[in-house]
Amino acid sequence: MNARTPAPSVATTCAYCGVGCGIVATPDGQGGAAIAGDRDHPANAGRLCVKGAALGETLGTEARLLHPTIHGVRTTWPRALDAVAAGFATARDAHGPQSIAMYLSGQLLTEDYYVANKLMKGFLGSANVDTNSRLCMASSVAGHRRAFGADVVPGCYDDFDEADVVVFVGSNAAWCHPVLFQRAEQAKARRGARIVVIDPRRTATAELSDLHLPIAPGADAILFSRLLVEIADSDAFDRSYAAAHTSGLEQALEQARAVAPNRAATAARCGLAERDLVAFLEMWIGAPRVVTAFSQGVNQSARGTDKVNAILNVHLATGRIGKPGCGPFSLTGQPNAMGGREVGGLANQVAAHMDFHPADVDRVRRFWNAPAMATAPGLKAVELFEAIERGAIKALWIMSTNPAVSLPRADAMRAALGKLDFLVVSEVSAHVDGLLDAATVVLPAAAWGEKDGTVTNSERVISRQRPFREPPGEAWPDWRQVCEVAGRLGHGSAFAYRGPAEIFREHAALSGLENGGARAFDIGALATLADAEYDALAPTQWPRPREGAGRKRFFADGAFFHSDGRARFVSVADPPPPPLTEAFSLVLNTGRVRDHWHTMTRTGLSPRLARHREAPFIEVHPDDAARVGLSDGGFARVATEHGAAELRVVTTANQRRGSLFAPIHWTDATAGRARVGALTHGLVDPVSGQPDSKATAASISPSPIAAEGFVVARGRVALPDWLAHARIAVAGGEAITFASAGSPAALQALLSNWLGRTASPSRRVDEGAQRFQSATFADGRLETLLHVAPKLDRAALDAAIALLARPVVGRQERRFALVGRTLEERASASPLVCACFAVRRDAIETAIAAGAESVDAVGQATRAGTNCGSCRAEIRQIVNSRDAVAAIVAAQGD
Repeated sequence: MNARTPAPSVATTCAYCGVGCGIVATPDGQGGAAIAGDRDHPANAGRLCVKGAALGETLGTEARLLHPTIHGVRTTWPRALDAVAAGFATARDAHGPQSIAMYLSGQLLTEDYYVANKLMKGFLGSANVDTNSRLCMASSVAGHRRAFGADVVPGCYDDFDEADVVVFVGSNAAWCHPVLFQRAEQAKARRGARIVVIDPRRTATAELSDLHLPIAPGADAILFSRLLVEIADSDAFDRSYAAAHTSGLEQALEQARAVAPNRAATAARCGLAERDLVAFLEMWIGAPRVVTAFSQGVNQSARGTDKVNAILNVHLATGRIGKPGCGPFSLTGQPNAMGGREVGGLANQVAAHMDFHPADVDRVRRFWNAPAMATAPGLKAVELFEAIERGAIKALWIMSTNPAVSLPRADAMRAALGKLDFLVVSEVSAHVDGLLDAATVVLPAAAWGEKDGTVTNSERVISRQRPFREPPGEAWPDWRQVCEVAGRLGHGSAFAYRGPAEIFREHAALSGLENGGARAFDIGALATLADAEYDALAPTQWPRPREGAGRKRFFADGAFFHSDGRARFVSVADPPPPPLTEAFSLVLNTGRVRDHWHTMTRTGLSPRLARHREAPFIEVHPDDAARVGLSDGGFARVATEHGAAELRVVTTANQRRGSLFAPIHWTDATAGRARVGALTHGLVDPVSGQPDSKATAASISPSPIAAEGFVVARGRVALPDWLAHARIAVAGGEAITFASAGSPAALQALLSNWLGRTASPSRRVDEGAQRFQSATFADGRLETLLHVAPKLDRAALDAAIALLARPVVGRQERRFALVGRTLEERASASPLVCACFAVRRDAIETAIAAGAESVDAVGQATRAGTNCGSCRAEIRQIVNSRDAVAAIVAAQGD
């Protein structure tokens, strides 16, 4: 278990989405590293999105957990591990194995996942092992298994290069999977491939598409049922493939005709113009090669598995599966959600893609020599926490995730943690909303850049994640924590791994055990890797059986994994409408923004990522905003049956009437009154158990705000819990924006006292304009600057952030403390568009005014959009808006 000495430059894998980009990290010798894309990695060939490129800015240890604690008091590792073992043993012995559970994360490495699953299911007798990946891709797993007999993504990334049409369903890939989306864009530019987006919102991905279908929430299965009907009546129907390799077509087709009997009815139920529906049907049917890529908008639904199967049905009906440029493609949200699926990290799996069938259970029992093998599925994530609410779960171990924020009904989930007899948390960040205070034992975990193991991306490619720096303090890798606890529970011989290579070899051997092609997941050829070969392992796509060849794609030959070798067409139920009421008559949709990730424990540390969307917000259609009296840039109270939040209003016609959109990223640790997870309902898909995060019934009303402002500070600042605010990482410290119903004068007085600075502040008060500003300095540096006014002054905020970054602030420059601008008047309130090169909207507009008439021309003038490409949609909107203004001016002139 000795720490590995980092190399000067280390090839590793990105910590974010399931694209699985390769990265080269070059340590700087001081704990940081320069980050670049790995040109030799097949997933990205050197490209990185802005989040990946900014990983070097997230390596600081100021917010890290460094030592184990018991009830908040620092302790030693042996005592902490003894306490974990005792806590689980006590609960198991008193209440049985079903009273203990683990809740894991798609940010764990495969080796971490493997030992956790093995300990619980094989040695403690509990299948209550589930993962936050349940929240993002469980419906895809269930749909794959229903149709194919195995959880298999049939295609590969090369299919995006070769398709004639790429359809993104419920996926804002331009923001959430930008490196992969670029391949579709390049196919469009190079070969004339077309891009279709099916999404209620006009997202950045839709902005770059050839056809956008702003579908009604939840209606995807209706649309694809109609497509199946039209396929059956067209030359695209591959009758020979369906007859030879599938079953259930007639029943599925009959149901599809009932759900979507004709084009007019389908268009009406989907909320689409019939001409757009027809354009989509003709485009999909008429293109020989189609990739249908789907993500959270499909999976996170009360009928997510049916949506997945409706998509799989149309590919099976045309035989457009497993061939170059063809197939359904599940876009995974987390870096190792796929690895967790491989090792049994879901409560309804045993290990190595094996289920709770008696033969599979027996096979795994024999392989592990497991004394207490679980024989039935455990509780899925939402079920698990409902059991905690009831008091049925007594002991829980949470690793690398925060269910108090990410689960639906998040307030209730946070309260449920207090009902546990014993809670252990393995975590990286000390700033975790609502979790650490509830924990009995907290174990400091190694983070990205310090961990050693493997991850699997969306195209089934296993990549090494290699350490390039030492863990700070006393942080340990997760696998080691589990193995040490296993030893204390009497199972040391089964967990006596010397390192992750041994764990991986065992995982690979189990995948090939008694397989012979009967199971899709097989990496038996990797079971004999020596440690040096494991260290040097190049990106490897499964399957890699011990005998026979691997494959890039599945199912073109019609060989599926059901017992009869056939795929199944699945009859898709008629989806119900969102559960709206008179009190809650709007549909709340939640999701991600471009430059942030999950709950910002990593991206929130990067000044580069902080400014594109710097505070929580709610998107509202202008008609809905006018109806309830909301103003763009104002604040609103968003409420559901489960909670409420106060968010800044963004009015946009990109939002459907009757629908709202709010990002998931802000928590009590990074904002005030903005926990969107507390709003979502607990409805789950009946097959997959995945919660519906896209269609919660909600209401919205104005929130009166009389004062806004900001504080910039060199250290972390605590503000009152009731104050709506958002933390922004900046060079030299942090900035916090806030808003209040109180007057500017009252807020200034309260915050001046709250900050409690001992240094004598400079101060400016403009009573007439109700504008207040004060600042403190120490050793020539700005320490704190507080600004309060009726509205947020973004130019003043930018200028204050610039001053904070300066090592020394000259006497004359201190004028900003009084006048609110730098001497050179360089501050700009223009919003950031390109985070890669810090290009703001005003610079882009200047380039357009100078003659840049396209996105590419703007890029040549400003560099915006020339790196990761995720801002290209926003640039196009700016170009188009200027074109529209010019056309209106010209028409008026005529």
